[in-house]
Amino acid sequence: MKRVIVYVDGFNLYFGLRSKYPYLKWLNLRKLSQTLIYNHQELKAIKYFTARINNDPAKQKRQSIYIDALENEGIEVIYGKYQDNIVTCKRCGSKWSDPNEKMTDVNIATAMLFDATHDYFDVALLISGDSDLTPPLNIIKNHYLNKMVLVAFPPNRHNNTIAAAAKASFSLGRAKLAQAQFDSSITLKNGYTITKPSTW
Repeated sequence: MKRVIVYVDGFNLYFGLRSKYPYLKWLNLRKLSQTLIYNHQELKAIKYFTARINNDPAKQKRQSIYIDALENEGIEVIYGKYQDNIVTCKRCGSKWSDPNEKMTDVNIATAMLFDATHDYFDVALLISGDSDLTPPLNIIKNHYLNKMVLVAFPPNRHNNTIAAAAKASFSLGRAKLAQAQFDSSITLKNGYTITKPSTW
């Protein structure tokens, strides 16, 4: 059995879904991952990379609910940070906050290379369209010849540069995403029940 680890770029996936299928964001990544592997492969781990939103209580609550749902499925969540950047208008001098997530691509690259070095996978499945992840894919392709990296592009996130660095790539379609949704209500292992946010 070929061992598979799935690496999910949380924000890249979220914004891809929001741009094309906003009604499919309540996504069960374990269900989805199981549909993306073959019978001769074994799903060893799913790693979800994100950052905690810190500037909007409603969004914070929705994100926390979703992370609870993922962790209930045994998905490992790795955090970067959410940073407020102050932007100044060149014309009028007005200033506003432009929040951005940081460290996600570095965390994904580090995890993939660490897992390759320690022989934790035969196949790495990356869900992202971020071209910043091309260098670690090239390292694995050129120096870990017994391993392969596949890329699943979120909706509207196809990128030729990262596709060229992968063994193979494909785009996540509506049908697979629709079939991999969480139930509207989920009872967690601790007995607590969470519900899909109404504005999700």
